[in-house]
Amino acid sequence: MSTRYPFTAVVGMDDLRLALLLNAVSPAVGGVLVRGEKGTAKSTAVRALADLVPEVPVVAGCRFSCDPLSPDPQCPDGRHDAGPAESRPARMVELPVGASEDRLVGALDIERALAEGVKAFEPGLLAAAHRGILYVDEVNLLHDHLVDVLLDAAAMGASYVEREGVSVRHAARFLLVGTMNPEEGELRPQLLDRFGLTVEVSASRDPEQRVKVVRRRLAYDDDPAGFAARWATQEQELRERIARARELLPSVALGDSALRQIAATCAAFEVDGMRADIVMARTATALAAWAGRTEVLPEDVRQAALLALPHRRRRAPFDAPGLDEDKLDQVLEESGGQDADGDDDPEPEGPDGGPDGPDGGPDGGPGGLPPQDGGPLEQPGDAPRPEVPRQQEPERPARPEEPEREPAGEPAASGPGPEQAAVGAAEPFRTRRLDVPGLGEGADGRRSRARTAHGRTTGARRPHGALGKLHLAATVQAAAPHQGARGRRGPGLVLRRDDLREAVREGREGNLVLFVVDASGSMAARKRMGAVKGAVLSLLLDAYQRRDKIGMVTFRGSGAELALPPTSSVEAGAARLEQLPTGGRTPLAEGLLRAHEVLRVERMRDPSRRPLLVVVTDGRATGGPDPLGRAHRAAGLLAGGGTASVVVDCEAGPVRLGLAGELARELGGTAVTLDELRADSVSALVRTVQGRPVRGGSSAGRERDHDHVNREKAA
Repeated sequence: MSTRYPFTAVVGMDDLRLALLLNAVSPAVGGVLVRGEKGTAKSTAVRALADLVPEVPVVAGCRFSCDPLSPDPQCPDGRHDAGPAESRPARMVELPVGASEDRLVGALDIERALAEGVKAFEPGLLAAAHRGILYVDEVNLLHDHLVDVLLDAAAMGASYVEREGVSVRHAARFLLVGTMNPEEGELRPQLLDRFGLTVEVSASRDPEQRVKVVRRRLAYDDDPAGFAARWATQEQELRERIARARELLPSVALGDSALRQIAATCAAFEVDGMRADIVMARTATALAAWAGRTEVLPEDVRQAALLALPHRRRRAPFDAPGLDEDKLDQVLEESGGQDADGDDDPEPEGPDGGPDGPDGGPDGGPGGLPPQDGGPLEQPGDAPRPEVPRQQEPERPARPEEPEREPAGEPAASGPGPEQAAVGAAEPFRTRRLDVPGLGEGADGRRSRARTAHGRTTGARRPHGALGKLHLAATVQAAAPHQGARGRRGPGLVLRRDDLREAVREGREGNLVLFVVDASGSMAARKRMGAVKGAVLSLLLDAYQRRDKIGMVTFRGSGAELALPPTSSVEAGAARLEQLPTGGRTPLAEGLLRAHEVLRVERMRDPSRRPLLVVVTDGRATGGPDPLGRAHRAAGLLAGGGTASVVVDCEAGPVRLGLAGELARELGGTAVTLDELRADSVSALVRTVQGRPVRGGSSAGRERDHDHVNREKAA
């Protein structure tokens, strides 16, 4: 077994260390979600925690880690009477993002269950993590079906394995710890709420601290065992302090004043449900025990709020976690921020607002960790960010309601025209679902029809490799004609491997939604960009909810650029959209050609993920010889590759040319107006993107199918 990097050798990251230690003191806090940029030692700090958690007593020989004092009466290994017990280190089990469901919950041998009537069960990762730590690196990339299993286990404290009427249940209570890079996308709200605490980490900008990080990492890489030995004393002191805090925890009193502060804080920040109140109460209690006190003080409540509320007060999917500390202080003061005895300064505070315990040092970190050669904890590659205010309320660009400044005029074909400043997006709305036609086989999602491991059963087939979901009726039907020849005499069914059939299921997949956004002067001149950005933001929100990857190409002036490479981070797309300037000519052909190249590369990277092209434009094209003809030829190139497309027609005003409808026909897709894009629109609209040319997807486009004269006007 490899030697882990010592927890006490990690440099900086005070919030992360405190959150992990509080969970070690009180697992009921509910785990930690660690958000931060790549290379900030998130994983190293989390893995180092495993060596500090006290050992757990287990029933000897039980594969499910039953507690000898209260064994699980439904344990698959049988009822455990009083017998030998043993202690072992608490396990840290890592869940890979690409794991199968059977690897997570365990595998049931269906052949033996049907033929012999026995429950031959191989425990999965949930069983291994029982009474320990379940760690998910890059938790935001975890597949939906695994997230569903985690949510069920976290809610019920047990894991259920069901296979065609044969079921196995075992206890699964664990400390859930996840790390993620927000650039790769956010978590589903249901899973986000299951994490008790959340912390943000980033690399330090202090050169001295970065030097310390590199020095320690190099020393560890050269001699892991020797490096760990040099930190053994500090590690042991920290273990003993955790043990003392655990013993003190049942004696900590949560007074009415502190409880009122907790309730008032959660109400003031409008968090959903009551889980935040409970987590804050448990966190404040653990903070008091960590500081060696038996009473919860106002500073414990404040620190608990900073750790437990930021990820619970998001009001929209694109809002970054954060907490307004000035508002927090005001709420705590108004709800009785002082102790009953009026003590204004009951305990000094550490660098992160956490109480310093009796062992605190000059840079002892959260809760007074032992001094570490003049430096706090952290793994190489990361460092704290003392110069960055922690857990601040995120600032989102204002969405002005006033009209845009009047541009100097529609840019002429001979010049790019002035660039307009970025304008805010209109309020997003719920959009109609746009599907890719046909039946795909991509990653699980919520957009287009696909063959998936989950969904409704549509047929049966011979298994390819290991048996997945058994199709019981088809299996029995395949085995029934051979029972006499196989010498069946009893009630059991004589099965052979060739009899097994697995279910073919149909569900939904996530797609690659590539936005091609017209940011030219023709969009700004008619003051439509606010509405256009609102529509794209609405489609981004829809992509977030349907588990799509997204990308964005913008075109203006003399060319097109890939503003956002395909990613799972819809938040990044919203941020790029907010900053998008407008102005200049309309190089529609360049935008479509750039989209074609992006899709070509992505098709090689992930052939199973089908693309959906969303072109947001008024259909105009200017600049260069025959701009509209080149645009239509580029559209034909995309249509020839089988790319499903939809054109969002942004044309407005009394005189409309219907150019977006013509572009949609060349793409072999559908055109919809901004009004028709809304889910509550009463106009007739074929929602599914057609895989063949259509006659103007919008009524406006059909009414204005102009001739060549109008096309020359547009050019």
